[in-house]
Amino acid sequence: MTQASYYKHHIFFCTNQRDNAQACCADHNAQEAFEHCKAQVKKEGLAGVGGVRVNKAGCLDRCAAGPVAVVYPEAVWYSFVDKADLDEIVHSHLKNGQIVERLLVPAHVGR
Repeated sequence: MTQASYYKHHIFFCTNQRDNAQACCADHNAQEAFEHCKAQVKKEGLAGVGGVRVNKAGCLDRCAAGPVAVVYPEAVWYSFVDKADLDEIVHSHLKNGQIVERLLVPAHVGR
């Protein structure tokens, strides 16, 4: 018997800040993206148990694609440019279960 997930989707935003001048998501407004996504999830009525949880994360080690977010349980990695991209992720993936192909991080892109 499998146990149902506490959340349908869990999205983590890398908000890591590096002090050594290396690329990092914080340099690409990751905190603002996190806050916007969290607000949109609430606005759509998706937040909470059985729905969507929006969290900050430390370094997710995909710096070259930054800023990045990953959606579980599917383990789908996204890169985004603006609020419209985030709105599309919320509406298409988190609400309707449709992966936003154009925003996917290529599998080979890491640090």
